[in-house]
Amino acid sequence: MDALIPRMGFGEMNFGTIQLGDRRRTRRLVQAADRILQHPCGTLPDKLNHPAELKGLYRLVDQDRVTHAAVLSQHRDVVRKRIAACSGDVLTLHDTTELDYTGKTTLADLGFIGKGHRQRGYLCHNSLAVVAGTREVLGLASQILHHRSASPENETRAARRGKPDRESRLWRQGCEACPAPTTGPRVIDIADRGADLFEFLEFEEAQRRHYVVRSRHDRGCEVQGPQGPQSARLHDFARALPAWGGYEVDVPTREQRPARMAKVRIAAGQVRLAPPRLRRGEHGDEPLTAWVVYVGEIDPPKGAEPVEWILLTNVPVENLAEAQERVGWYAHRWIIEELHKAQKTGCGIELPQFTKQERLEPVIALLSVVAVELLRLRNAARSPETQTRPATEYVPKRHVEVVSAWRDGALRDLTVHEFYFAVARLGGHQNRKHDHPPGWLVLWRGWAKLESMVIGATALEQARCG
Repeated sequence: MDALIPRMGFGEMNFGTIQLGDRRRTRRLVQAADRILQHPCGTLPDKLNHPAELKGLYRLVDQDRVTHAAVLSQHRDVVRKRIAACSGDVLTLHDTTELDYTGKTTLADLGFIGKGHRQRGYLCHNSLAVVAGTREVLGLASQILHHRSASPENETRAARRGKPDRESRLWRQGCEACPAPTTGPRVIDIADRGADLFEFLEFEEAQRRHYVVRSRHDRGCEVQGPQGPQSARLHDFARALPAWGGYEVDVPTREQRPARMAKVRIAAGQVRLAPPRLRRGEHGDEPLTAWVVYVGEIDPPKGAEPVEWILLTNVPVENLAEAQERVGWYAHRWIIEELHKAQKTGCGIELPQFTKQERLEPVIALLSVVAVELLRLRNAARSPETQTRPATEYVPKRHVEVVSAWRDGALRDLTVHEFYFAVARLGGHQNRKHDHPPGWLVLWRGWAKLESMVIGATALEQARCG
């Protein structure tokens, strides 16, 4: 979104102590990170528009010790410290997005993505830590770049289950890469329907982790009935639960669906989940105790798909307040989709033109950390605690002057909130009271225009003083 380099130094904080075999390499990584945060849009030549900076990055990622894991290592340590410093619950949001490098024909070993086998790229499995309630983004606790392989014809179920690169292992691997602290805040893993795997839920239980997962499979379960335990189908049981209460939820815009407020009822009950009859993945045969939380929309608008969430959790749900809290935790999952937009739309993570994967992957790590910082800073602009603070605490004074001159015809001190919406207005946002907050595409358009305006104003001033 903008050149928001924190005063502690973004590059130094996230990359300054990484051991790359030569201190000059670390210094180059720090400088590149700060520069890219200032100019996150477009290709690498757009971000690093000085030839020496761009060549320096190319030389850096050509070193054997500059790997995806190495570039992420310090940021992950920073995230762990942020988690440990939290006084309340922390949510780890797990989700996978596809990074498309189909046009890079020299990257021959990439896996297939999308439908069919024509597109090539990575499955990028991100684990993003956020603070429950405040929605503060703490950072990437883990990132896995996965190569999806094609299954040979006539592959048996047992062979698929035993494959070390089986895609369904990503959920467990993501959690293993970000262990929950033994002391300090409670950490809850949040995942969408892709994680509704008995193998994953059993792992969470065995490791004494906490989870909230949206149910995908209408699996068999055991519930407590009037005459004692009885068999049931999970989704039928959830939908038949008596309502504990109701409230309104904000349904965000998604594809062709407009945003709206939906009235929903909420209910919850305890179940014992039966393992699949046909073994899927690697798991035992004992049932798992869990709670199901049901959220269903009341009287949805005509033609609209009703809101319905069937959530599974191993955190006990005994009353309405606890049920609402579990639903609130799951609702934070949208934040990781915003991260994916920041990676692709904001940082152009699919644009680098490398011929070797070992060069591309550390750049993916670098751009992902930049995307996290952009998300953190955008949220700060929306936060009531920060939006009244001077914009110059976050952006260069020249940017504030140019925006205020364009917007107001005079040099004014702008708040973070005023600066943020002025940039959005440059990108086409109308800034009307009923408008939703501007999205990434509008912000990038606005920031690109502002960068051009700043360059022009600076050149004109230098010419006059020349």
